[in-house]
Amino acid sequence: MNTRQDLVETGIRAQLHPRSNGKNIYLPPACHTLSRKEKMMFCQCLRRVKVLQGNSSNIKSLVQLKDLKLVGLKSHNYHVLMQQLLVVAIRDIVHNKVRHAITRLCIFYNAICSKVLDPIKLDELENDVVIILCQLDMYFPHAFFDIMIHLIVHLVREIKCCGVVYL
Repeated sequence: MNTRQDLVETGIRAQLHPRSNGKNIYLPPACHTLSRKEKMMFCQCLRRVKVLQGNSSNIKSLVQLKDLKLVGLKSHNYHVLMQQLLVVAIRDIVHNKVRHAITRLCIFYNAICSKVLDPIKLDELENDVVIILCQLDMYFPHAFFDIMIHLIVHLVREIKCCGVVYL
């Protein structure tokens, strides 16, 4: 509710402003919000995924269809999810523009976590991440953009200074 009130105060995204009919307040769903059916499709897709032995944990065991959640993920599982599986799992679920922004973010993570990086492409990646974050800002609420999201901007510069982040 606070996020929606922030939208009202700043005068942006009128389609997401809370609506009241006297007794109840209705919050229209945002384009990134998943319905129960869409969450079920997402979780079922992840339950059907088969990964190579030793690539990550058995993702199937980490998906709870009852609660429609992912539980017990370790850091490497998050990496595999962000770099490879998320793009596949959201392909038929999320709005096209939101999916495009998330896919670009996943491709960015995949690029910076590779074994070999072309120094010429680093400047391009640095520019791309700013555009990706601007795209995400168009669809996700301002509360989404905490310090961790902001730190993505600095990853390429850290790679330039310290070297590749593979493993």
